[in-house]
Amino acid sequence: MRTPHLFYPDLCAKHFMAFSRYSSQPPIVLNLIIINTLVFLAQTMTSGGLEPNTAADLFALHHPQSTYFNPYQLVTHLFMHGSFFHLLFNMFALWMFGSVLERNWGPKRFLIFYFVCGLAAGIAQIGNYLWEFRDVPFGQLSTESYDQVQMILQRYYTVGASGAVMGLLAAFGYLFPNTEMMIIPIPFPVKAKWAILGMIALDVFGGVVNTPGDNVAHFAHLGGAVTGFLLVWYWNKSRRNTFY
Repeated sequence: MRTPHLFYPDLCAKHFMAFSRYSSQPPIVLNLIIINTLVFLAQTMTSGGLEPNTAADLFALHHPQSTYFNPYQLVTHLFMHGSFFHLLFNMFALWMFGSVLERNWGPKRFLIFYFVCGLAAGIAQIGNYLWEFRDVPFGQLSTESYDQVQMILQRYYTVGASGAVMGLLAAFGYLFPNTEMMIIPIPFPVKAKWAILGMIALDVFGGVVNTPGDNVAHFAHLGGAVTGFLLVWYWNKSRRNTFY
C-alpha cells in the first residue's frame, strides 16, 4: 500500500481526503489531550510529587488483591501520568497518529477503538500483576505479613494512556505501513510498519527481561497493541466497504 510521507503528506485519494475536508483538529483527539493535561495538573497540585498519594490510591490501576483496587481504575488510569515527559510523549503520539485515524474513521469509531485498546491494556497489566505475585498466598498471610504486602501493592500501580496509544500505533502501522517516519536519533526515514514493529519488539524484550529500575508497563503496551491490530484487522476484513 503506497502511503504519503508522515510530515509532508501527498494527499492519497483513498486514505487522506479527510485532510483537505477537515482542517480543524479532530474533536476526540483534542478532548482527550485536554482531559489528560487537566488530570495531570490536578495530580501535580494535589500530590505535590509525593508517592504514594491519594490520586494514585484512588485512580491508578492496582493489583486485584490490593485494598486500593477498584474496577473503575481500568478506565481512570488511562487519564493519569507519572511525569510531565510521560504525558508529553503520550499526547504527542495521540495527536500524531490519532488525528489521522479519527479523520478516517470518524469520532464514534475512533473513541470506541481507543477505549477498547485502553481496557485491553489494563486487563493485560492485571494479568502481569497476578503472574508477578503468583507465589504470594494472600489467603494464608498473617496480619503483619498481609499489611506488609499491602504496603508494597500500594506503590505497585500503573498510570498512563500508553496502552491505548500503542493500539493507535498498531492500527496506523497496519493501515499505512509504508508511511515514512523520522525517528530521533535515526538519521533516515523509517517506514511505519518497521518502526512500530520495532517498538513492539522492545516491549516484548522489556517484558521478558526483568531489568532493574524499569518501571514501564510493557505488558500493558503489548495488550493495547495486539488488541488494536486485531480490531482494525477485523474491521478491515469484515466491513471493508464502510471501513475507510
